Amino acid sequence: MGKQFREISRRYPSFEFIFLSREDLKIHHFDLVRNFFKTLQPHYCINCAAYTGVDRAEQEKDLAFLVNGEATGVLAAICKEYNTRLIHLSTDYVFDGKAQRPYTEEDAPNPQTVYGASKLEGERQALQFNPDCIIIRTAWVYSEYGKNFVKTILKLMHEKEEIGVVNDQRGSPTYAADLAQAIMKIITDHQLSTAGWKPGIYHFSNEGVISWYEFALAIKEISGSSCKVNPITTDQYPTPAKRPAYSVLDKTKIQRVFGIKPNDWKKSLSLCIGKLQSR
Repeated sequence: MGKQFREISRRYPSFEFIFLSREDLKIHHFDLVRNFFKTLQPHYCINCAAYTGVDRAEQEKDLAFLVNGEATGVLAAICKEYNTRLIHLSTDYVFDGKAQRPYTEEDAPNPQTVYGASKLEGERQALQFNPDCIIIRTAWVYSEYGKNFVKTILKLMHEKEEIGVVNDQRGSPTYAADLAQAIMKIITDHQLSTAGWKPGIYHFSNEGVISWYEFALAIKEISGSSCKVNPITTDQYPTPAKRPAYSVLDKTKIQRVFGIKPNDWKKSLSLCIGKLQSR
């Protein structure tokens, strides 16, 4: 997400962006975070930092809760102290994946993994120490940057003649560029006084509901790969952390409050793959 914001930042010349990598500012080094805010006192903070190793978190619970939970709470408190508007990113993993309809912001969380529980703790602490913050839950995030499902599938399709992809987990992909644009709309509308700052929890992803298998089929189609894609069950692909069977997020609230209309998932996937292939 950070690299995605860097890419679109040139579209917003009236803003001065400060990009910090994990090496530049470790979010769980609280004195460094406080000193940074004391020195620069930014107007807005978009927290993309997180412990995202879903399976590894099952063995590294303390670290996951430190980064995703306690550090988020400290960051929220510091943002409040220096009058910095905080937008914090969370995840569909705060839910148990047993729903039969898209999850709304009012649905009770019930995480089934250490990762999900640590992100939920981050939400709780952010709202406790800074009730004025905005939390955006998202899911199935991918982009041209970092490690993600789209890049992994493209790599496997290049290396193998046949792959198996889980077909009994359903959700909605999120192109990181679309999420970044949505966040910048919230900030620019507030900065231009065309909309007030409306704190709370919101959901965002692209439109559409698919399985990982259907996602892979679309990647194959758009990229022109000849690799064969076979559907498999979750039981055939066991992981240390349980994946939600259903993690579709209801986006009605973010559309109503901020006028943000998510793009169709396949349209955004085509844009991403086009950028990857043009490199």
